[in-house]
Amino acid sequence: MARASDSAYEQLRAEIVSWRLEPGTVLAEVELSSRLGISRTPVREALARLVADGLAEPQGGRGLVVTQVSAENVTELFELRQALEQQAAALAAARRDASVFVKLQDELREVPALLAEADAAADPSRLAYYDLVSRFDDAVDEAVRNPYLVGALNGVRTHLSRIRRLSHDNPARLLEAAREHLMIVDAIVAGDARLAEDATRVHLYRSLQSTLGSLTTPLTAQPLTAQPLTPPSATKQQKDVPTR
Repeated sequence: MARASDSAYEQLRAEIVSWRLEPGTVLAEVELSSRLGISRTPVREALARLVADGLAEPQGGRGLVVTQVSAENVTELFELRQALEQQAAALAAARRDASVFVKLQDELREVPALLAEADAAADPSRLAYYDLVSRFDDAVDEAVRNPYLVGALNGVRTHLSRIRRLSHDNPARLLEAAREHLMIVDAIVAGDARLAEDATRVHLYRSLQSTLGSLTTPLTAQPLTAQPLTPPSATKQQKDVPTR
């Protein structure tokens, strides 16, 4: 059975990442203890872990609050993400089981239809799409065969999941990101480490620009059209063009 502090940590972490606890929200031990149905000691332990994760911080006489998301810390996070994910993509291309990524290729080509269906069903979280992205991450993690690199990536992904909400699940950006992921997967299937690294760099560039833009400009959902993604044959021709 999980310890009370572990359960409290997982619940509060999920609430912060999903923005149910928004930046600036006061994390009061007494209130949380009552809401979670546990004593203050495990709550205090859970809050200490959130502080260590960078998801909570002390603020004056208010105790702990959920940390803010700013253009500065988004940029800093992407600097770390770039170093880790480019290396992971290159290693995955060199060490992969190609059959795993061939399956991802097929699924990524179906993303336009997937997102259109999610939009039609009024599914704002687009869970099927994010599940596919999560499986892409898992496949890369497995392929790199480096637990230290994977551990560092998992720490970064906690914050990335939170920042993703800034895009308001903009369908146009999700479709672009799917194309960019497909380029990365194409390179991994081909065993081309340099191309996988370059495609990841481009994807991260575009993701950063989109995220920074969403900090100041509200994004409006745009209708999707089920157009085909970039075919594998075009991948090498576009490898030096920013796509992510």
